[in-house]
Amino acid sequence: MQTGNAIKPYKTILNFSEEEIIIKKSRFIGHAMPCETEEAAKDFIEKIQKKHAQASHNCYAYIIGANAGIMRYSDDGEPQGTAGIPIMNVLQNNELVNLCVVVTRYFGGVLLGAGGLVRAYTKGCSLAITASQIITMQLCRRIMFDFPYSVWDKVKYSFEQDSRIDIEKEEYGASVVTEILIGEDDLEEVLHSVRNIINNEPDCIISDPFVYYRASSPIA
Repeated sequence: MQTGNAIKPYKTILNFSEEEIIIKKSRFIGHAMPCETEEAAKDFIEKIQKKHAQASHNCYAYIIGANAGIMRYSDDGEPQGTAGIPIMNVLQNNELVNLCVVVTRYFGGVLLGAGGLVRAYTKGCSLAITASQIITMQLCRRIMFDFPYSVWDKVKYSFEQDSRIDIEKEEYGASVVTEILIGEDDLEEVLHSVRNIINNEPDCIISDPFVYYRASSPIA
């Protein structure tokens, strides 16, 4: 993973997922896994192949690198272009990297045709990706504020209305101590907004920049 100020935001998935769908008696199981190296992707594929050794097909696609430097896919015996490429298209259409998706098929006795296979593998991949949760990795800052109660309602409302801000903690004592997570690029604008609300310089502690994830848009 890239670190430091050179990192550019990129979209990936948060965790492993497994989702199943039955299409005309064929069982399709989508498996998605975040992978930061090609070796990790290959290990994941091998693991799924061993788990589903009796399956008709274990088709896959993976994209590795924040700049999508490594891209591989396989139809695993399905007609050319009906499985691996549709899975890859889902990843590319959603601008996802550093992940691998394997869609397993247990043939149910009914032929789907080329178009049906494309739709089935697309659906299997999409279900797995959605279940994994799409996230954006980016350079972030964590800010801990100490607000008097007299301004807290206005500040909290502003934070809740700003999609760039994740409120991570609120503690109520003699004052309100809150902790938020924001993207590095939004730091100065958010601080400026707070200054305007409280008509003063905020009492806060700002972390050093670090690579972290934030929730991203749903699958396209």
